[in-house]
Amino acid sequence: MSVGEICNREVVITHKESSIVEVAQLMRQYHVGDIVVVDSSSGRPKPIGIITDRDIVVELVAGEVALDSVTAADVMSYELVTVREQDGIWSTLECMRTRGVRRIPVVNEQGGLEGILTVDDLLELFSEELIALAKVTMRGQLKEKQSRD
Repeated sequence: MSVGEICNREVVITHKESSIVEVAQLMRQYHVGDIVVVDSSSGRPKPIGIITDRDIVVELVAGEVALDSVTAADVMSYELVTVREQDGIWSTLECMRTRGVRRIPVVNEQGGLEGILTVDDLLELFSEELIALAKVTMRGQLKEKQSRD
């Protein structure tokens, strides 16, 4: 299964000129914990950074920074890790683990933003697969019991 098959295609985006208050308001409005910062100068949005709710709280609020003077460019992570739509789930999970990221933008061959994959998305997928696997075991046990009776 590829990342493109399971990623969330509805990504909340902003530009690096946006104020951090606008970013936080977008997070609240869309009930998300991250905003992908994009460059749209070439027409198609290309991810250039990401801001998480944790970035805002730990770096700005806890540091008592005056929020009215902060832009997305001031806070976003510039070493953005991305994966391509056709990348596999296991290699993506390994990438996320080794880089220590819980959210990863998904891009197309041209680097355009196509979606985002989060640890929560992977947990949901794996949980569903484990439930299906448990049902196989339970069904096998039921068949054995019925054949003995």
